[in-house]
Amino acid sequence: MDLEARGANQAALETRAAAATRRQFGREVFVRAVVEVSNFCRENCHYCGMRRDNRALDRFRARHDELADLLIHHRPASITDVNIQAGEDPVATREVVLPLVRTLRRETSLGVSVCLGTLSPELSGELHAAGARTYIIKFELADPELYAQLEAPGTLAERVATIRGLAAQGWQVSSGFIAGLPGQDAAALLGNFRLAAELPLIGCSVSPFVPGDETRLATAAASPLDLTLNCMAALRLLRPDWIIPAVSALNLAGPGEGYRRGLRMGANLCTINLTPEAVRGNYLLYKRDRFIMNEERILTALAAEGLSPARTRMEDARAGLTATATVR
Repeated sequence: MDLEARGANQAALETRAAAATRRQFGREVFVRAVVEVSNFCRENCHYCGMRRDNRALDRFRARHDELADLLIHHRPASITDVNIQAGEDPVATREVVLPLVRTLRRETSLGVSVCLGTLSPELSGELHAAGARTYIIKFELADPELYAQLEAPGTLAERVATIRGLAAQGWQVSSGFIAGLPGQDAAALLGNFRLAAELPLIGCSVSPFVPGDETRLATAAASPLDLTLNCMAALRLLRPDWIIPAVSALNLAGPGEGYRRGLRMGANLCTINLTPEAVRGNYLLYKRDRFIMNEERILTALAAEGLSPARTRMEDARAGLTATATVR
């Protein structure tokens, strides 16, 4: 697979990836919401603005009642799933996320996923028992030496063990990696595909490296959009059945067409950001001036590509169910 493909070669790659996606999923794309519940983080990843050593960041934890009201009564009509996301903050997991999962399972039929970093087996087990079904935990990069240099969470071996442990616990696990990190050569990039293929996953994301505000890599060069798009297509051809998101960072790497090109290169999941505006700017993955994907932007992008929102929850689709879940 030529991850440097351009021109006619890249167009051929796009055609193959799009065809594989349509064969597996038709012209429907999953649409979920995300709520970012805490920017406290005990990790110190060089590429993330929420790293623990960033003393300039105003930290927050969202309130259960505010998020529950939003998701029960005011969520966009197009969503079937919600992802609850935070920095690695076990306090927020126990005090905000657990009650929110229970509330959503009781009051709605939304599929529930979480993205909360490395937790104890006991706490992840409580989340699963409460009704969350998908755990999103990115391995970030498959090169153990570079992983250590960038202070990614724990060690790569520990991260992989956590992913395997979550799958053994009954979770549907989705992972992901960053394309074009400083110091990542071609061999290291290909290693991401080998690791992803070995793991018990239901999906995988590819994020372009974006030099984030208030990170240790703020002055590094951004990765080319085409590299990320080619990686997305390669993932789709590797695993036609995987859920592959169009990440919001595609808008930063390729203003204007980046997101829609992701939909052509194998993506079958879009995410509407519902984090309350008052705290959204401090969820600092990349830039403080965030490009927020709202429902209008996503539906416009889908329509422009001849696609439509799925009405089946991701967890049901992955379980092989054919009936469409009715979302209350």
